[in-house]
Amino acid sequence: MGARVKLVSEIEKIMSNVEQVRNIGIIAHVDHGKTTTSDSLLAAAGIISERIAGEALVLDYLNVEKQRGITVKSANISLYHEYNGKPYVINLIDTPGHVDFSGKVTRSLRVLDGAIVVVDAVEGVMTQTETVIRQSLEERVRPILFINKVDRLIKELKLTPEQIQQRFIEIIRDVNNLIELYAEPEFRKKWKLNPSEGTVAFGSAKDKWGISIPMVQKKGVTFKEIIKAYESGSKEKIAELAKKLPLHETLLDMVVRFIPNPREAQRYRIPKIWKGDLNSEIGRAMLNADPNGPLVFYVNDVRVEKTGLVATGRVFSGTLRPGEEVYLVSSGETGRVLQVSLYMGPFREITKAIVAGNIGAVMGLENVRAGETIVSVAYKDQAAPFEQLKYVSEPVVTIAVEPVRIQDLPKMIEALRKLTIEDPNLVVKINEETGEYLVSGMGPLHLEIALTFLKEKYGVEVKASPPIVVYRETVRTASQVFEGKSPNKHNKFYISVEPLNEETIELIQKGIVTEGQDPKERARILADKAGWDYDEARRIWAIDENINVFVDKTVGVQYLREVKDTVLAAFRLATKEGPLAAEPVRGIKVILHDAVIHEDPVHRGPAQIYPAVRNAIWAGILTAKPTLLEPLQKLDIRVPMEYVSNIAAVLARRRGRILEVQSAGMAAKIIAEVPVAESFDLAGELRSAAAGRAFWGTEFSRWAPVPDNMLEDLIRKIRQRKGLPPHPPRVEDLIGP
Repeated sequence: MGARVKLVSEIEKIMSNVEQVRNIGIIAHVDHGKTTTSDSLLAAAGIISERIAGEALVLDYLNVEKQRGITVKSANISLYHEYNGKPYVINLIDTPGHVDFSGKVTRSLRVLDGAIVVVDAVEGVMTQTETVIRQSLEERVRPILFINKVDRLIKELKLTPEQIQQRFIEIIRDVNNLIELYAEPEFRKKWKLNPSEGTVAFGSAKDKWGISIPMVQKKGVTFKEIIKAYESGSKEKIAELAKKLPLHETLLDMVVRFIPNPREAQRYRIPKIWKGDLNSEIGRAMLNADPNGPLVFYVNDVRVEKTGLVATGRVFSGTLRPGEEVYLVSSGETGRVLQVSLYMGPFREITKAIVAGNIGAVMGLENVRAGETIVSVAYKDQAAPFEQLKYVSEPVVTIAVEPVRIQDLPKMIEALRKLTIEDPNLVVKINEETGEYLVSGMGPLHLEIALTFLKEKYGVEVKASPPIVVYRETVRTASQVFEGKSPNKHNKFYISVEPLNEETIELIQKGIVTEGQDPKERARILADKAGWDYDEARRIWAIDENINVFVDKTVGVQYLREVKDTVLAAFRLATKEGPLAAEPVRGIKVILHDAVIHEDPVHRGPAQIYPAVRNAIWAGILTAKPTLLEPLQKLDIRVPMEYVSNIAAVLARRRGRILEVQSAGMAAKIIAEVPVAESFDLAGELRSAAAGRAFWGTEFSRWAPVPDNMLEDLIRKIRQRKGLPPHPPRVEDLIGP
C-alpha cells in the first residue's frame, strides 16, 4: 500500500483548495459493474487512512450487499489521485443502481458534479441507464462514460475488432442521444461524448484494466494486443494489462480532466437546484463556493449509528466546524454540530473543518433527515431549502411484519423507525384494528432488503406475511345525486361523484395544482389545461393525497361554513377506504349540490355529519361503474432475438402487455407492462424462458383498471383478507330505500 496511505492532515490541505477537488458518483443499470468499478478505484487510489487499507468491496460494507452483490446504500469515500504531478482529492459517492432505491439516487446526485456512467458492453444502454442519466442531467451533473465488460465481447461473443468497434459506436450513440434528449440547451453540445477527446473509457472492471483513446496514444498499446491477451487465455497476460493500463488511472484522469471543480460547477448548478434569492449573501456565496461565506450544508443521506444520527452531505458554502449552532430549514429547528468527519471507506475520520465544495458528515443533529438544508443560525431568514425532491416511484407493495420472539416487539418498532429515517421511500403504518405493523415499499425486492436489514443490522428476526399489492378504488362514469342523512335525520347532504379526467390527475400528480394554492390561480390552470369550467374549479374545497377533489356547488346554504371542516374530514374518511374493498379511492370528483344543516350545533357534530357525507359519497361510487385500479410495472427486457416469443409467452401468462419491440444490435429490446400483482417470482421465469440470457429493469408505470372478469373475485379476496363481509355494502344499506 505504501505511498497510497495518506494521512488525514495531507488530505485536508488539498481539500481546502477547491480547484483540486472533484465530487463524482458512479451510476449504472443494476449488474453493469458499478460496484466492481468503485472497488478497482478504491483498491488503487483510494484508501486514505491506514486502518482500512486493503479491504475488499469496501463500499458494500453491509453483509446483505455482499451476499446479494447489489449496492443498497449510497456510501462515500475520498480518493487521492495525482494527475500531471498535481494532487487531487476525488470524493466518490456510490449510488444504488436498483430502481427500488431511486429516491436515494436522486439525493446522491444532488451533491455531485459529475458521474461516471457504467454500461455493460454486451447489454448496452437499458431502462435504468436511461433513468439515471435523465436524473443526473436534471440535476446538471455532467456524465462521462465507461464501457465495461469488454472482455465478454471478446471471450463470449467472439466478435472481430471491427464488430467490437461497431458495438462501442452504438453505445456511445445511445448515450449521446439521451444527452441530446434530456440535457438543457447550454450543456448539450459541451457534454456530448467524444472518444477521441477522452470522455469515453473502455475496459473490464473485473480484470482491472481500462483505456481511453488519449491513454492508448500515451502508452502505445493497441486494441489488438488486448484481444490477443484474452484469446491466449493466459491469466498472466490479462494481469499484465492491468499493470500496463490500470483502470483507476484511466478513469480518474478522465474525472480530473472533464468533471468541473466544485466552484465551476456550483456557478451553473445552484440556479437550478436551489430555490432562494441568488443575489442574497447566501446565494452569492454558494455560486462562488466561498469557504468564508455563510454555512450551507445539504444532507443527502442519514444513517443511524450506535452513537446517534450521522448526516452526510455537501458543504455548498462556508465551512462546517464542530460547536457551531445551525438552523435546519425544512424542520425549522436549531441544533448544534458536535462533530464533523470525512469518509474513508466505511469509516469516518474526525476532522476540524470541512470547507465549501467538499463532502463530509456531521453528528449532533438528532432530528435531521435526508433532504434537509442546514445553514448558519445568523442566516436563517435568507435561507431557502434546496427544492423538493421528486421521487420517481410510490410505495405499492405492503407486508405485515411481527417479531419471531414477542419480547422483541419494542426492538422491532425502534428498528422500523430507524429504517424509515434512512429510507424515506419505506412507509410504516400500524393497522388500528389488527395491531399489525405494515411496511410498504416500491417492490418485492425493496421489502425483502428491508427485512434483511432488520435482521442483520438491528438483530430483529421478523415473520412477514406474503406481500400484498395495494390497489385503488375509482369510478368510470358519473353517478346520480344521492341524499345522505345524518342518524338523527336533521342534516342532509346531496352529493354526486364522477371520474376526474387524466389531465387533472396529471396536474395534481406533478404538483402544478395543489390544495393550498390560490383558488383563482388553480381555477385558471384547470380551466386552461384540463377543460374545467372556471367557476366550478374556483369552488374546489379540497384535494386529498390520493388525488380526489371536493367541489362545493351549493348556493346560500345556512350553517354550511360552520360545518365545512367536518364535511371535509368526512370526505377524507370516505376516500381513505372506499366501499368496494376498503382500499384508498383515487381520481374522483365529489360534488356537493345542496345541503340542509340543523341550526343547533348540538345536532350537527361529527357523529351526525360523518355518516351522512360518507354514505352519500359511497352510494355515488357504488353506482358509477366502480372498479379497482392496480399498479403496473414497466419492464425493459433485453434478450437475444430467438427468445422473444418465449418471453412474450411468459408476459402473456402474467397479464403483461408488450408496448414495443425494437432490435438493438444483436438483441431485441422489449418494453412491456406487467401488473405488480403478477410480478412476484417473475425473475425466475424470465431467466428460464431465455436460458439465462434475458436482462431487464423495472420501474413503476401507472395505475390501471383491473380486468372486469377478475374484479368480483379480487374484491372478495381483499375483503376476506381484511376480515370484512364478502360483499360491498348495498346502496340501500347506505342511504335507505
